[in-house]
Amino acid sequence: MSYSTGQVLFFTSVLLMFPGTYLSSESNSASVNSGHVATNGLPFPWSKLRLPNYIIPVHYHLLLHPNLTTLTFNGSVKIEIDVKNNTNWVVLHSKALEITAADVLDESEAPLFDKALPVLEYPPHEQIAIFSPQILTSGEKYFLYLEFTAALGKGFYGFYKSSYKTPDGETRFLASTHFEPTSARMAFPCFDEPIFKANYSVRIRRGPFHVALSNMPIEQTVELANGLLEDRFEASVQMSSYLVAFIVCDFRSVSRQTSTGIDVSVYAVPHKWHQTHYALEAAVNILEFYEKYFSIYYPLPKLDLIAIPDFQSGAMENWGLTTYRETSLLYDPDVSSASDKLWVTMVIGHELAHQWFGNLVTMEWWNDIWLNEGFARYMEFVSVQATYPQLKVEDYLLVTCFAAIGRDSLNSSRPISSSAENPTQIKEMFDTVSYDKGACILHMLRNFLTDDVFQSGIVRYLRKFKYRNAKNEDLWNSLVNVITPDFYQFLIAEVYHIYIGHKDSVNDSLQYQFAGEHIDLKKMMNTWTLQKGVPLVTVKHKGNKLYIEQERFLKTIQPGDPMWHSFYLWHIPLTYKTSHSSTETRHILETKSDMLVLNQDVDWVKFNTDMNGYYIINYDTKGWNALIELLGVNHTALSFKDRADLIHNAFQLVTAGRLTLDRALDLITYLKSETHNVPLLQGIGYLEYFYKMMQKRNVYDVTQNLKIYILEYFRDMIEKQTWSNEGTVSDRRMRSELLSLACDLGFAPCLEKARYFYHSWVKANGTISLPTDVMETIYMVGAQDDSGWNYLLEKYRVSMSASEKSKILAALVCTLTDVFDLRLLELGMEGSVIRTQDLSALIYYVARNPSGHFLSWNFVKKNWNELVEKFQLGSFSIRNILIGTTGQFSSKEELADVSFILFILTLRVTQVALENVEKNILWMERNLEALRNWLQRMLD
Repeated sequence: MSYSTGQVLFFTSVLLMFPGTYLSSESNSASVNSGHVATNGLPFPWSKLRLPNYIIPVHYHLLLHPNLTTLTFNGSVKIEIDVKNNTNWVVLHSKALEITAADVLDESEAPLFDKALPVLEYPPHEQIAIFSPQILTSGEKYFLYLEFTAALGKGFYGFYKSSYKTPDGETRFLASTHFEPTSARMAFPCFDEPIFKANYSVRIRRGPFHVALSNMPIEQTVELANGLLEDRFEASVQMSSYLVAFIVCDFRSVSRQTSTGIDVSVYAVPHKWHQTHYALEAAVNILEFYEKYFSIYYPLPKLDLIAIPDFQSGAMENWGLTTYRETSLLYDPDVSSASDKLWVTMVIGHELAHQWFGNLVTMEWWNDIWLNEGFARYMEFVSVQATYPQLKVEDYLLVTCFAAIGRDSLNSSRPISSSAENPTQIKEMFDTVSYDKGACILHMLRNFLTDDVFQSGIVRYLRKFKYRNAKNEDLWNSLVNVITPDFYQFLIAEVYHIYIGHKDSVNDSLQYQFAGEHIDLKKMMNTWTLQKGVPLVTVKHKGNKLYIEQERFLKTIQPGDPMWHSFYLWHIPLTYKTSHSSTETRHILETKSDMLVLNQDVDWVKFNTDMNGYYIINYDTKGWNALIELLGVNHTALSFKDRADLIHNAFQLVTAGRLTLDRALDLITYLKSETHNVPLLQGIGYLEYFYKMMQKRNVYDVTQNLKIYILEYFRDMIEKQTWSNEGTVSDRRMRSELLSLACDLGFAPCLEKARYFYHSWVKANGTISLPTDVMETIYMVGAQDDSGWNYLLEKYRVSMSASEKSKILAALVCTLTDVFDLRLLELGMEGSVIRTQDLSALIYYVARNPSGHFLSWNFVKKNWNELVEKFQLGSFSIRNILIGTTGQFSSKEELADVSFILFILTLRVTQVALENVEKNILWMERNLEALRNWLQRMLD
């Protein structure tokens, strides 16, 4: 942003003429003497990261003209503002925009001054300030008018350029937006905080061969004198700035109307139009489900879903114009697997849930982003289970909660609701804790309150705060207010059920809590959202009594460390079943320890029924022995969710030093009899993880014995897998995982079959269809020699399917040749053959390769500045790069290297990466010999 000498002199003279200028009568702490200096050397009048609250935007009138030839854009914005306190200053956000004109208009939209007002810019806070020589009076109506210009962004934020190649090789450009969390300010000057909801009237100028899309439908298209068209969109509902969206492209669409009259359309590049039909079907079904579930009609007249060729995240919930990666929206039956179909369905379920959670009701500030993301993640499962039960999506909720516990059991975790002020800190909030832990505690709460109470509570929450902002406690209050006396009686009955024949021993505090027809849900849920970590509940079984204790579960703290005994306390809704009870029993653990009295002695007890609670359970020796014996004799006495939960608990406890590795390995020996894919994949996943770790540490004897054990133990299961797309989604996912592992372990029949398919495919020049669920495995085997690798790379270049390209890319890194991996990384940095959006995934793929984890880490160190420029600090891409490249390190030398590099970064993810390496070192020290001895015993 530049100013003429005359403008600076004018502005200086104004300050001299009006020495008493001020921001607001309530803003004494932030004045023109704030100590912050604007780019032109004058004092900047505001010192805080957050904007002042004495000016509120009411309605934006936005005009934009992106030029897809020069790859620039210009525009203007007229913002109706509500002045709450008298002031001379208007402070708002702007980043990388050149402001070419600024003015303040009165109620009749006439300029207050005969000269354009100069603009102060303070880039560290991404703020600009406009000075009004005349005091803006509280209660009066004003308009702020600004004109601006900028280049379309090169990255993935703001108003940025994207491109695609036609089948004929022609490159075509489009302009798209991604504003969440703090990038609307890169497209137009605005009050870019979620609390400042406003209406938006958007106009977009374009050429006749393009279409323009925004949040609302087009109201009118006007032909301009220079051959351009101007699309004028209907005024939006009130919404936060990060939800505004506009796109200019030449895409094609497919459309359909819901039963309530909403026009739903799916857009893609023209030659991928045929891949949009499944997404349209899923979007209509899920949107109709949400309207019924939330008892609130979708408030806009249309909903567009569009696949953007260059897109960093998975998708974005812009109101009425949701944007997606191509792999998250497009489905091609010829190359998309069952997992691909599930992914597309779940992402659509997530973004459509946001139309209510996040868009209709928005968190007040980014510290509570989990209210958006945790709910949307959880509603993925609820909506897809209701609309596509054949996808068995509930199986994957377990995996989601396992992932959350893995992150949350590190000391570097954070509370779900955490402080975040600057843009980098805000971006870091979009992590496993907000998404996965948020979803899991909501699942626990739903099971505690019952489905009906939970649904009624969130409907109340949405209705009460629609078009407004909310906090944590607003949700808890909404849920409490729908709890009925019948529900309290239900809880009382559940508590008393524990004490059949022992009513005198009912805990008085529990009796008071429920009999008083009051539950302090806020106090209970604050223990889950305002403190970090996951509870560990220890159960000791003596006769007909269960002694239970809770503490924080940590994987990187050794006995004797002061943190080992640190006091954390949760209100835990415990559930359990026993050998003498097929029904679930409940208990609220609010204290450090408690005792449960059973009506008789039992052979075994399994806590956390169906893994509906967010906690780890550890049993005493008697308890583990009974459960291990039960799995070996009659594993179906427990549900498949309980079996998967036991496996997960056991190996998490091993990592934390709370259970010996041989006991956990003994537990999964029952898997030979397992018929359900979820516990099977859970157990095999741990064995595969150990194999990869041993392979990377070059522990040859253990690596070889693990390979022999896995192939011998699961041989029958592997051999019965067909190389086809037959069966349920769960069966198909199992097939994909098992055959991929078998080929990776060098199982001869698997390699032979994969080579047969690969060579047949090459002979037909890629024109025959491969079984989609094992396509990546076939590619992986085919890429093991130079000619196969180069052929696949060429297929990657010309493929028109994002799903197929993803499978090829994952296969290309599975060679044992660093030269190939380095070539791929260089192509990813260059960005034409392998798009920049896929670079973070590529780095992660290379790091998983036993021969590539040092290569990927060294590549990141060498190219760090360029990677940050491409993806921005705090973004999930940077997090994936750092955690992905260091996650397999397990030596003190590697820790020293990682510590030296990451020490200078003030990112939360660096602590996660360091602690992951520390965890791996501890695991090796505790368990390497135990694993070696156990394998020798099993193979003798």
